Amino acid sequence: MGSKAELTALPEGKLLINTINAHSYNTARKDELFAEALTNGDVLIPDGVSIVKACRWIKAKSLPKERIAGWDLFEFEMNKLEECGMKNVECGVNGEECGMNNFSLDNSQSASADHSCSGKRLYEPSAKLKIQNSCSGKRLYEPSAKFRERPLTVMFMGSSQKVLDLIVKRAAEVYPHLKIVTYSPPYKPEFSEEDNKAIVEAINAADPDLLWIGMTAPKQEKWTYSHWNELNIHCHVGTIGAVFDFFAGTVERAPMWWQRHGLEWLYRLLKEPKRMWRRYIIGNTLFLWNMLKEKV
Repeated sequence: MGSKAELTALPEGKLLINTINAHSYNTARKDELFAEALTNGDVLIPDGVSIVKACRWIKAKSLPKERIAGWDLFEFEMNKLEECGMKNVECGVNGEECGMNNFSLDNSQSASADHSCSGKRLYEPSAKLKIQNSCSGKRLYEPSAKFRERPLTVMFMGSSQKVLDLIVKRAAEVYPHLKIVTYSPPYKPEFSEEDNKAIVEAINAADPDLLWIGMTAPKQEKWTYSHWNELNIHCHVGTIGAVFDFFAGTVERAPMWWQRHGLEWLYRLLKEPKRMWRRYIIGNTLFLWNMLKEKV
C-alpha cells in the first residue's frame, strides 16, 4: 500500500493487515516465520519514513508515496465503522426519514431495514453497499448488504486488562455507536496450546466487525498468521500493538510536528531512552546497513 488515500480501496471481508518499519524489517531478516507472516498477509503498510525512503533508494517493486502509521489505519477503520453504527441508530429512530433511499446496492440487490428503536444492527459491513450522506452528498463508507440484528462490534485482543479497560472507557466517548469487546491473553513469551485455543474461541465467539491484535511485533503478526485459518470471522484484522497504548493514553504519541517530519522515532527515543535506545540507535544503523547491501 502506497498512500493513506488507498485505505478507502481496501476490500471488505476477512483481511489481514500488517505494518512494517525498520525494526520489523531487521527482525524479519532473522525470524523466518515473522518474514512469512509479513509477506503472506493481505496488506502490508509502510509504518515508517525509513521504509518509504529505502524503497525509493533501492528501487523496490513497491514504492510507497508516504508513511501510513498504524494509528492512521486505526482511525480510518474506527471512523468508518462508527459512521456505520451511527447510521444504524438513525435508521432505527427515524425510519424512512433516516435516508434509506440513499442506500444503493450493487447488483440491483434490495434492502430492508428494521425501523424499531432497538439499536439493532441493520447490516453487516462487508459487501458493497454505498451510503450517501444526505447533508453533503458524500459517500461515507461501503459496508455490507448482509443484514443481521446485533450492534457493530470491535474487538481488541492483547495488552493488559488495565489498558483494555482504558480503551473501553475512551471508546465509549469517541465511538459511542460501537460495541467494544476485549480479551487480555496471558503475559508470557509463548502461549500454550490451551492459551491459543482460548484466544481463538474468544475471537470466534465475539464474531467482530473489526479486530485489532496488540501484542507487539513480531509476536502479534506471527500469532495471527499462524492461527488465521482457525479464525472464523469475516472482517479486517490489524496488528497494531503500540496503538493500544496510544488510544488508551498510557503512552504519549509524538506531537504532530515530529510526525510530519518523520521524527516520531526520535521523540520516542527521547521519552524512553532506556527502553528504546537499542531499537533505534543500533536498529536504525543495522537497517541502513541492510539497505546498503540491498542496493549493492
